[in-house]
Amino acid sequence: MSDAPADKPSIQIEDDHMEDETRSLDAGLIGLVFSGLALAVSIFHLYANFIGTMSTFWLTGIHFAGFAMLASMRYPMIRTRSVGARRAVLAFDMAFGIVVSVATLLLIASENAIYARGVSLAPQEWLYAIIVIIGAIELTRRATGVIIPILIILALTYPAFWGQHLDNVFRFGGLSVETIVFRTIFTDEGMFGTIANISATFVFLFILFGAFLVRSGAGEFIIDLARAVAGKFIGGPGYVAVFSSGLTGTISGSAVANTVSTGVITIPLMKRSGFPPRFAAGVEAASSTGGQLMPPIMGAGAFVMASYTQIPYLDIVAVSFLPAMVYFLSVGFFVRIEAKKLNMQVAADDAPSAMDVLKRGGPSFLIPVITLISLLIYGFTPVFAAIWAILSVIVASWLTPNKMGPKAIIEALILGAKNMIMTGVLLVAVGAMVNVIAMTGIGNTFSLMIADWAGGNLMIAIALIALASLVLGMGLPVTAAYIVLATLSAPALHALIQNAHLVSALVDGTIPEVARMSFMLADPSILPALAEPMAREDAIALVRAMPQELLTVVYQQVLDPVLITTALLSAHMIIFWLSQDSNVTPPVCLTAFAAAAIAKTRPMATGVMSWKLAKGIYLMPVLFAYTNFLGGDLMESLFIFMAATLGVYALGASIEGHMEYPLNWPLRILTAVSGVALMWPNTPLLETAGALVVLGILAWSIKKDRERQAA
Repeated sequence: MSDAPADKPSIQIEDDHMEDETRSLDAGLIGLVFSGLALAVSIFHLYANFIGTMSTFWLTGIHFAGFAMLASMRYPMIRTRSVGARRAVLAFDMAFGIVVSVATLLLIASENAIYARGVSLAPQEWLYAIIVIIGAIELTRRATGVIIPILIILALTYPAFWGQHLDNVFRFGGLSVETIVFRTIFTDEGMFGTIANISATFVFLFILFGAFLVRSGAGEFIIDLARAVAGKFIGGPGYVAVFSSGLTGTISGSAVANTVSTGVITIPLMKRSGFPPRFAAGVEAASSTGGQLMPPIMGAGAFVMASYTQIPYLDIVAVSFLPAMVYFLSVGFFVRIEAKKLNMQVAADDAPSAMDVLKRGGPSFLIPVITLISLLIYGFTPVFAAIWAILSVIVASWLTPNKMGPKAIIEALILGAKNMIMTGVLLVAVGAMVNVIAMTGIGNTFSLMIADWAGGNLMIAIALIALASLVLGMGLPVTAAYIVLATLSAPALHALIQNAHLVSALVDGTIPEVARMSFMLADPSILPALAEPMAREDAIALVRAMPQELLTVVYQQVLDPVLITTALLSAHMIIFWLSQDSNVTPPVCLTAFAAAAIAKTRPMATGVMSWKLAKGIYLMPVLFAYTNFLGGDLMESLFIFMAATLGVYALGASIEGHMEYPLNWPLRILTAVSGVALMWPNTPLLETAGALVVLGILAWSIKKDRERQAA
């Protein structure tokens, strides 16, 4: 077994928090205990998912118990500088972790007795439940901050206490505390239900897969391959950041982890090549944010989405590839434009040969990823595919200098558990909030409010959800923000997308006879108008006037089932993409702040730069809503992809006032208009005209640049 070269920065994956937010547990007896527990947690999950036959409740309970203990040790209750005080806090934290873990296991063991008593909690079970709930809230506070704990407390107290005092549509009350506690623990929507099961299966195994890839040297391979492929171009180090961050996303699925792992290499490279420090940090932050959009891992969100929508995970990652490519190309275009603005030349970089890189480290990355994707394509479950992909990492490492022996395997198992701590605790705790949303029906109420505020306008609804995601993202990690937003707003967005298709059917006059009867229930006088094509304004007014209960029936009668499923996927994908904006949008943008720390630039200014470079986050949801990008055949999706790619380039060039050569204001405005035309959905003639204009301006700028170079 060999280690990574000493003169090369090692690639590490950490939680979505800076290092000073955690306790150092790398040495000493406590470090040994922590590592031993992390190793045991990883081994348990491998056994439970591959061999074990335990119930879901036991699996999620032991999952939380293990990560509760690890979180108690890793995240101190309070910060202190005194050595004696730090030891006292550590002792308290370890005792706290033991109490929460034991209470969790005892509560699980009491499940049958609770049901035997007619869903009644004994005094000791009350104690266990209170410890578990308070423990989950406190550990979430330590790992993610105060926003999620506050939301959980508000959610838990809403049905029993303050909800009954509201005077609006959110008025709700009458549930006993015992009912709320029981449902929080024991229902499918609760703490140890569906979301926790996703955490204990798909999410952890893919995080573990990423840890094995990192330990096998795949991280260094990604950086070297990016330098070999992109380092020889003008502005090459910027492309290295974009390329390496996209590939690292297949390992980590975490934007901050992506930034701190690849940024320590790419940001100094960009600065040395002449890019301004703030631009270098913005490129890394924007590129790393895209790592959560790049298949096959896509953070934990893709697994939650598959569970919420009942759409196969493989289908979700398959349709996510082209949009993710548009996003990364949009960041790459900014790199090219900035390089030309600065009149950069090809850097004299010591980039390695691509063949040497592939020979040296290719098997450690390519074989496991190909194994994973192949198993998914052949219909195996993500759990099965992830476990065999982990085994393939070990086998593939023996084809490289960085062979994984027993020590490296143990280190990878420990690293995987460490990287999962925050997510493991978070996904269990957030179940308490999701349970209240499902139990009280507040999700449907909120969805109806969004539809009402938007006035039936899909674009306004998307803007409202984008605003909500930005506000939630200031305090919630991306996965939690997606879960909350999807629970609250996905039904409204799904309905609005289906309404758009229904309007098209009314305009085309293709309403089946059985569906006309449903329309008559809303307005008997409308029957004659349904027999022929209808004006779009009249169709929109008719659909908006119909009750949602009737529309739900009409969708099934008029729309193709595949179209309904695509609309559901589009709604969730819109929310998933918009949930990423908190990584790069001020005032709270952790990914940009992490990049700023590496580049030594002002955090807020870096956030503004990263927000500008990551504009694709806001453009792709519009295409998801108004086009068939996620549900069309290959040729249709490729056409949308090409139009979107050229469109984001045109918009970027208009923002910067530069292509290969500076653009004057008339050309800049014309480029912007053409970019909008290219992004305008379902207008082939407009898109074609926009493409011709952009390509014409690009050809002119290339000609002018060559003349400048010749001079």
